[in-house]
Amino acid sequence: MRTILIIAQKCSWILLIFLGIGATAQTSVLDQYIDTAFSRNIVLRQKNISLEKAGYALQIAKGFYYPTVAFQAGYQTADGGRDIQLPIGDMLNGVYNTLNELTQSNKFPQLKNESINFLPANFYDAKIRTTVPIFNADISYNKKITEQQVIISAYEIDIYKRELVKNIKTAYFNYLAALHAIDIYKASLELAEEGKRVNEKLLANGKGLHAYVIRAEGEVEQMKSQITNAEQMAFNAKSWFNLLLNKPQDSFVDTGYNVENDVAGIAGLLTSEEKSAGREELKALKQVVTVNETVLQMNKAVYYPKLNGFVDLGSQSQNWKFNSQSRYYMLGLQMDVPIFAGNRNRNKIRQSSLDVKNAELNLEQTSQQFDLNVSTARNNLKSAWHTFHSSEKQLEAAETYQRLIERGYREGVNTYIETVDARSQLIRAKLAVTINRNRLLSSAAILEREAATYNLTATK
Repeated sequence: MRTILIIAQKCSWILLIFLGIGATAQTSVLDQYIDTAFSRNIVLRQKNISLEKAGYALQIAKGFYYPTVAFQAGYQTADGGRDIQLPIGDMLNGVYNTLNELTQSNKFPQLKNESINFLPANFYDAKIRTTVPIFNADISYNKKITEQQVIISAYEIDIYKRELVKNIKTAYFNYLAALHAIDIYKASLELAEEGKRVNEKLLANGKGLHAYVIRAEGEVEQMKSQITNAEQMAFNAKSWFNLLLNKPQDSFVDTGYNVENDVAGIAGLLTSEEKSAGREELKALKQVVTVNETVLQMNKAVYYPKLNGFVDLGSQSQNWKFNSQSRYYMLGLQMDVPIFAGNRNRNKIRQSSLDVKNAELNLEQTSQQFDLNVSTARNNLKSAWHTFHSSEKQLEAAETYQRLIERGYREGVNTYIETVDARSQLIRAKLAVTINRNRLLSSAAILEREAATYNLTATK
């Protein structure tokens, strides 16, 4: 007995595993399409490029902390212009003559007066300059601003992903609804053609009316027209769905998705109290406030001194000489302290303060608008829920009515016109269920978008 219980328990576990796999496959069809869209959608790929560019901008901002090394060279030559007269001979030749007489020698030669031109002739200056920021508040604030802009770019990707999820779900449900409508019209066409065949047979046997045959022919043509329109709607919905996935318009779309699972899960959304606090738009706006606060701090730091150091290693001389006399090094510090700039800095600070206030007000207004959007989406979902269930009850009544009329027509109690009316009511009821189911699922997708409840991390 114990062995039988163990075997039964193992079989039940195996059955549950297979059921779980089946349920996962059933509910993952749409999620797989969403994953495909995340990897193939053109707009999303463009936004990923923008995020990558923002990352490089951050690396550039960090690079300002490092020294800058550059090779600089210049060449000049000139002739003419002003001269400096140096009367060296007039000043020293008399002294040198006296010294030669005293020493009885010619050790002190006669000197010529010199003339030095202001403009250099055939002069070069080549150097390697290294500059390093020692204290510069702008570099630190620019790095913070760039980091915050990277975060905003990441939020923009998630914002578009949520919008893409909503559009994909809506397009997919529209396609399923169009296919369902085609099935309804095709089934109705079969009934209409059967009604035409019966009426033609009755007319041939002298028991029918020619008007019923004409009415049946009109019903058949009407169903064919409806099928054509529904097929066109399905093609458009399929094309739009594949466009979101960046696929060819005629690509195959897997319709093996049980929408009833989603319909059953919507009941829990009706009593939920999700707010819009989790929306990436609000997080991005908070970052915008932070960016403006950082800009304000940077503008206030304009009065801080900026201190840079530099080192020059080079050579300068005339006639391209390069020797120990031409080589040189120079190092030093540069400090910049603003004193007066026509009140431009003060006005920038005031302007930045207003930007911060404006960003805070924008955040508050957007938060209130998103809360209203969530509330509206939930109310629309409740309305769609009640309308859908009402249409289901109407479908049950239409099916019962159609069965009774068909039975009465076969028994000669009801007329053919009544059967046509009953079928028309049934078609409208089936289409109403399909339309209202689609509206219900789309409303749930909109609420999911407005409340930002879809798990984006599951697809990363």
